[in-house]
Amino acid sequence: MSPPARLPTIPVAAWVVIAAGAASVAIAMGVRQSFGIFLQPLGSDLGIGREAFGFAIALQNLLWGVAQPFVGAIADRWGAARVAVVGTLLYCGGLVVAANAQGTPGLIGGLGLMVGVALSMTTYVTVLGAVGRAVPAERRGLAFGLTTAAGSFGMFAVVPGVQGLIDGFGWREALLFTAVGVSALAACAIGLRQPKAVPGTVTAPAQGLPVGAAVKAASVHGGYWLLTAGFFVCGFHVTFIATHLPSYLGDKGMATEVAALCLAAIGFFNILGSLAFGRLGDRYSKKRVLAALYLARAVVISLFLAVPLSATSAVLFSAGMGFLWLGTVPLTSGLCAQIFGVRALGTLYGFAFFGHQVGSFFGAWLGGMAYDMLGSYDAVWGAAVVLGVVAAALHWPINDRPVTANAEAPA
Repeated sequence: MSPPARLPTIPVAAWVVIAAGAASVAIAMGVRQSFGIFLQPLGSDLGIGREAFGFAIALQNLLWGVAQPFVGAIADRWGAARVAVVGTLLYCGGLVVAANAQGTPGLIGGLGLMVGVALSMTTYVTVLGAVGRAVPAERRGLAFGLTTAAGSFGMFAVVPGVQGLIDGFGWREALLFTAVGVSALAACAIGLRQPKAVPGTVTAPAQGLPVGAAVKAASVHGGYWLLTAGFFVCGFHVTFIATHLPSYLGDKGMATEVAALCLAAIGFFNILGSLAFGRLGDRYSKKRVLAALYLARAVVISLFLAVPLSATSAVLFSAGMGFLWLGTVPLTSGLCAQIFGVRALGTLYGFAFFGHQVGSFFGAWLGGMAYDMLGSYDAVWGAAVVLGVVAAALHWPINDRPVTANAEAPA
């Protein structure tokens, strides 16, 4: 499909929401993506295995997903700013609890329970719902891509800094310093307040199905379930890699600096990928772009496993996966908005994101369990390739036509 001749302008007030949302996602996700480099020093100090750490991160991701539909509904009703402030307090508190952990329970309570719920209140569902209602429909792909790219910039900027804190002060102190940085999320929340509608734009919150009707339509929409299933694979991929890639490389004799560089490369190249896939989603079929993205992931992982491992191959793999990392977010949220409208976007994307976080749970937990049982990550890498191919196949038949209040939801 050829691109439209002229796309509507994004109002200045909407740019404020985009900027605040981008900053919020950059901080929250940048810190979140640094947790993998805590695995070895924390595990050695506390005397816990990788499965225990992996379970804490898995629980974090599961709670992040479980809370999303409820958080999305609250944000749809009461506003993203209020939700984000509460999430900031939980995030800081969770990092402090984890910094003072003496064993697995403290780790699970801090990084698992508290940070898991906090992430649901400070990242994509809360932020994208606010952004989606603030911008014209034709520019949502770009706006979602910019917001998603910010999360990757956070990963690129924060992970090396956190590694430096661990090396210089120790993992406990690094978590406390990080909690101070996370407190800046409260300031970002101010900018998420919904702007008044600007004449000539389609920023009215009422656009699309009401929340109850949208949830009902989505529950019988076969394409929505396929989209959610595909998002499971995304969660499996990114959380397995973010949590276990540093240790995988360490097992192969790589220096910790290589692992930090790989995570930073994922973050940097996902800035490019998120923007690119957001723009592609404005111009071409979102479901077909998603199918191509998942298939490309399977190819990149296969090549990584096929070639001899070196610092160069690890960084190249990270760059390739980084480009494909969270390009799924603007496309998946964009499909939700395209099919059901933006009035209930936080709620419906929240349910889809729950599928993503179930995949994240298994990616983090099974990675650690496989290593403790089998002594390697080989089985999980193989599963990641297969799941990429399956996800590509799932997106192709999605019916992406808009559903109206008077129309029966297509299967």
